[in-house]
Amino acid sequence: MMTLVSILSLVVLWPSAQLHSPNEMGVSMGQVFTIVRDVETTERFWILMGGIPLKVDGVDVIKFPGVLIFLRTGEPSGGTTGTVVDHIGFHVPNGEELVANLRAAGVKMDSNTGTRRKSTWGNVYSPDGVKVEILDSTRSTAAIGTSEVPAPSPLLGSIASDHIHFFVPESSLAEIQAWYAKTFGAKAFVDPVSASSDAVRADNIPGVELKFSKSPDSPAPTKGRAVDHIGFEVKNLELFCKKLEASGVTFDLPYSKTRRESYASAELVDPWGTSIELTEGLNKL
Repeated sequence: MMTLVSILSLVVLWPSAQLHSPNEMGVSMGQVFTIVRDVETTERFWILMGGIPLKVDGVDVIKFPGVLIFLRTGEPSGGTTGTVVDHIGFHVPNGEELVANLRAAGVKMDSNTGTRRKSTWGNVYSPDGVKVEILDSTRSTAAIGTSEVPAPSPLLGSIASDHIHFFVPESSLAEIQAWYAKTFGAKAFVDPVSASSDAVRADNIPGVELKFSKSPDSPAPTKGRAVDHIGFEVKNLELFCKKLEASGVTFDLPYSKTRRESYASAELVDPWGTSIELTEGLNKL
């Protein structure tokens, strides 16, 4: 298990900013919002992963370079497996060591986790069933790759956000890749690094790679599950929302500066059932 010294050393190793600079449309990765049965137990899991706990408007949050994991107490209707957002991924410099620490702490994981296959060390699971893939920072496209060209790792410390992996019907793969490119300015490419023999459609938004794979079944929406929604930080959010509305995007919750105490927000659902919160101000917290 990680010692207090090793956990505290993460603070020294991290860059000062937790979120990345935005793309041309003003968008970067922001958050993954989870529903948890027990905050203390779940915090221990994310701290073992290398996260740092803090509070945002009274909500427990775990900070990683590139993403904030929000923890809201509740009863999730299920884990991420079987939903549109099947799992999230992180880079680490030594996956074998991290997996050993997590196994010693009793963390649930797949049977082959800890054995590297191409760029991945396998999957581990939060207490509420959030699937997390552990990636080798030396062998991944690092969320900034381009078609057929693996990119250098952005890892400056002990861990960094890498990807969100969507599972949709095969007939929707091209459409979902194009939708995220059009809606959020994501850069489309084909990920050449995968645990499978097939190339994976992907989009890049600063701080995260969005991967799209075919689902054998009809995936469930994210709302109410262990990952309730994902979030993007947006520069000039009010104007951005007006442009999306003009293009035909419908918001479940419109732009507001007062819904959250410390940051502006708006909420929508993508055509495949992924709930999304857009924020402005998380990068200043």
